Amino acid sequence: MVDFPNIRAMAALTRPSNATIEVERFPATSRLLHWAVAALVLATWPLGFFIQFANKDVALDFYMIHESLGFLVLWLMLLRVGNTLTAGRPHAHGAPLERAAASTVHALLYVLLILMPISGFLATNAHGFPLTWFGLVPIWSPIAKSPDIAWTLSAVHAWSAWILLALFAMHLGAVLLHHVIKRDNTLYRIL
Repeated sequence: MVDFPNIRAMAALTRPSNATIEVERFPATSRLLHWAVAALVLATWPLGFFIQFANKDVALDFYMIHESLGFLVLWLMLLRVGNTLTAGRPHAHGAPLERAAASTVHALLYVLLILMPISGFLATNAHGFPLTWFGLVPIWSPIAKSPDIAWTLSAVHAWSAWILLALFAMHLGAVLLHHVIKRDNTLYRIL
């Protein structure tokens, strides 16, 4: 039998080890807010899209839930902005172009996740439907029924939704690129 000493050395190098890899993670508050907003958006966006197909008897209930979740997204995003400014972030890794793309997409996600609920809230008020949060708490609005601006605010809200969907697809694509193809620890930073 032929002995291949290098095979044993190669096997030792490729065998899983008990070593742990240290990952510089986002602060716990950042991770919690990230996943809370993600879960709410994954519930709110489809709900807003499918309202148009809802039976008229339940459409207003769906609107109330959609608006209430969106209003919650707004406040969580404002907390995220404050949290990001105070808690900091881990050091960014990757090529300069990759870091620039990630920063741009993240900044646009923040802007749209604030713009979208504000425009939706103002649009519904301008259409004459003030928000009562989850049917419990009436929310003050800076505008009353204003049909002249209602459709503009609705258009801003709708366009924001589609742009947000595109940004979400880019964000998810980057997650898959890092986790499945590059197999780096980027995803673990936010888990």
